[in-house]
Amino acid sequence: MTALYPRPDPYAQGMLDVGDGNQIYWETVGNPDGKPAVVLHGGPGSGCSPWWGRFFDPAAYQVVLFDQRGCGRSTPHASDPTTDLSVNTTAHLIADIERLRAHLGVDRWLVFGGSWGSALGQAYAVTHPERVSELVLFSVVEGSRREVAWITRDMGRVFPEEWARFRDAVPEADRDGDIADAYARLLAHPDPAVREKAAIDWCAWEDTHVATAGPRKHDPRYDDPVFRMAFARLVTHYWRHGCWMDGLMPAAAGRLAGIPGVLVHGRRDISSPADAPWRLAQAWPDAELVLIDDAGHGAGHPDVTTALVAATDRFARLRPGP
Repeated sequence: MTALYPRPDPYAQGMLDVGDGNQIYWETVGNPDGKPAVVLHGGPGSGCSPWWGRFFDPAAYQVVLFDQRGCGRSTPHASDPTTDLSVNTTAHLIADIERLRAHLGVDRWLVFGGSWGSALGQAYAVTHPERVSELVLFSVVEGSRREVAWITRDMGRVFPEEWARFRDAVPEADRDGDIADAYARLLAHPDPAVREKAAIDWCAWEDTHVATAGPRKHDPRYDDPVFRMAFARLVTHYWRHGCWMDGLMPAAAGRLAGIPGVLVHGRRDISSPADAPWRLAQAWPDAELVLIDDAGHGAGHPDVTTALVAATDRFARLRPGP
């Protein structure tokens, strides 16, 4: 088993104005003269904790961590019901990544992301392939409407009792439709009590559908009402729109030609099945697919950790070209 590197402390940090009234929080850790890497957190809306920096050798990498629009330390925060989510889309996030790259004077960087961050990493890379030296992605998803339907409806076959509660928390007229859309409307309700209940119910299902490998664990982040509300608003906002990525991948994977990549995925990640990274690897010959037989969603399994650290260690020896 490969251990994570020690928790890094930032050597620089700040707020970057990205337009539309939004400012994103960023920080850099590791070696200021090291190989650049940018981390794309999950959610959408999870925020970027110091844990993400531990996948990189601090002597070899200059690692950029940032909170995507509306979450973490970025402002305005999506927990505020008046925060305008119409200027929070995948295209906005891709533009933010580019603004941050230019702000920090980085030419090309390794892109590292998990879950939603893996989808955003793919979207960024096919939009700006000249700015990506390598991709390291885990819990790989496409950001498609089919995946949203799988999580919000089909996973009820795995957790029928919990899914029934999740479904029955929306108005009866909405139960056979787009559940993410129904929850998004509840989260925009003028009554704070309705909004709060919807956030609690949404996050209870989030806790459930990823629990397909090992003992079920409650995510303590959902106990924080500010985190819970921002997370639920952002996830439902993105999912009701198919993450603005529906059909993008793996169709656009040809744009990744020549970019090395590693895709790490748990075979027991039932809420995000392994066919997505498999399809991507078939369309992107420069990618290596690593399937971990007894791992689920996320990077908590020791073999997932080992594979991710091995990838960043290997790519540390590859300096970005012109």
